[in-house]
Parts: sequence; structure tokens; C-alpha cells
Amino acid sequence: MSRIFLALAAWAALWASVAGAKPAPPAPPTPPPPGAPAEADWRTPDPQDILVLETTKGRVIIEMNPRAAPNHVARIRELARSGAYDGRAFFRVIADFMDQTGDPLDSGMGTSSLPSLKAEFTFRRGADTPFVPVSRSNGTEGGIVGSLPVISQTMDLGMLTVDHRVEAWGAYCAGVAGMARGDDPDSANSQYFLVRTNTAAADHASHGLDRRYTAWGRTLVGQEVIDQIKAGEPPPPPADRVQSAKILADLPAQRRPMVRVVDPASAWFKAEIAYEKAAQGADFSVCSVKLPAEVK
Repeated sequence: MSRIFLALAAWAALWASVAGAKPAPPAPPTPPPPGAPAEADWRTPDPQDILVLETTKGRVIIEMNPRAAPNHVARIRELARSGAYDGRAFFRVIADFMDQTGDPLDSGMGTSSLPSLKAEFTFRRGADTPFVPVSRSNGTEGGIVGSLPVISQTMDLGMLTVDHRVEAWGAYCAGVAGMARGDDPDSANSQYFLVRTNTAAADHASHGLDRRYTAWGRTLVGQEVIDQIKAGEPPPPPADRVQSAKILADLPAQRRPMVRVVDPASAWFKAEIAYEKAAQGADFSVCSVKLPAEVK
């Protein structure tokens, strides 16, 4: 009888605990889309860092990032100013991946007369780096530097490094501009590629570009142009081409477009992060957030 009594008492205690348990709090409501950016949410990029490509499919405007890849940005400026990129074919275009150009031979086998560049696959991020965090996972942070999506070690590790900085690198989301190279990591020269839209998956590194190819900028305007470039290795003739490549600061004032982009430090961008995190859940990554830009 005592065992039966103890069993009943245990069931009674369990029922009392369940009955008295408080219900789980409701899930927080999904925030609304952030709407249109306000005037205070915009920034005007340095025109020395804006590359304007006029292609057979339309205009592409790229913001270069000298903080992430100073030597590669300097090379792009130099070749654009020399006219080396004018008329160059998109000679290797892989659907749902990337468009490659910048070869004076239009074949993938050529280089400029300048020496090859040392790799800038990563850069050093410090407390002074204008890094806007977006996500955090497995000891790394995703964020934005300028307009470039970046993955970085957390700044917690900066306490352990001599320069109090950590390693960071460009994340190859849609629209990111990278430098092509051969087998030698230090063989980038003039050829570059632009990432197409469908590679911006939650696991953005799945296509193997991060920390293996130097990321030097990001498309602000013209992603639809990049996605429409005729595919093929090589594409069937006639190949799409870069008709001209100019630095925005070099264009005559009357022909110079006014370019602005949302500041990642703005209130609008903070709301965009919150909305996309709630909407995408486990699929959210640094590639998920939008960075609107305008050209007038």
C-alpha cells in the first residue's frame, strides 16, 4: 500500500507543477519593412572610389573599398584611367555565379603590362574600422564596411593580438567585385569578376571565393545588368562588353551622375536588419540585407 501511495503522491505533485506552470511568452511580433529611407539615412561616396561601367546591357556602378583592398583598388583606378578596360569582353560568364572581364586578350590568358599584385584576401579590422555588425555565428561576425559585406573575427580576439586588430575579409554576396587570378595567390593583375544574384545564399561561402580571391568593391547600381550578361565559357558571339570604364571623379561635371547609398550606420539600416532577421530566421546572413542606392 505504501508504494501505491507514493506513486499517487508523485503523480499529484507532477500534475500540480504542470497546472501551475506559467505559459510560454508569445513570440515577439515580426517588425514591419523599414519603408523608404529618410534624407538622414543616405551618404555620398567618395567619387574617387566609384567605378562607372557602361556595358552593352546597361550601366553598372561599383563602390570600390580601399580599406579592404588598397592595392587592388589603386590598380583598378589606374587601368580604368588608362582606358585599358574600355571595350573589354565578358569572356567567361557562368550563370548563377559570376561575370569575368578585364583581359586585354578577351580570352582569360592576358594581363596588363603592370606587375601582378600581392593577394589582399583579408585585412585588419580594428576598433576604428567603420564596421556595422549584422550577424554573429561561431566566433565570427558579419557586417558592412562602407558598402562591402564583410566577415570578421570578433573584436574580443583583438585583446590577444599585438596590433589589437582582427582578421576580416570581403564576403562574396551578390554584386561583390573580386579580382581574378591564376593558381598563384599573388597573380591578380587586370582581370576582375562581378558576382551574380543567385550566389547570395545563406551560406555565402559555399562557392569557395571568400579568403581565396580579393574582394575590392560592391555594386551599388546595375545588379540586373550583371545578371543579364550573356553566359558562356566563352559566351556565343557577340559577347557582351564593357564599352567604357571610368572613375566618377574624372567625368565632366555635366555628365557626372550623382550617386548616393544608404549609410549602414543609419536608423533605416538598423530597421532593415531587424526585418530581414525576423523574415528569414535561420537563413539570415550578411548577404540578406539590402543597401539601397540612387543615381540622379
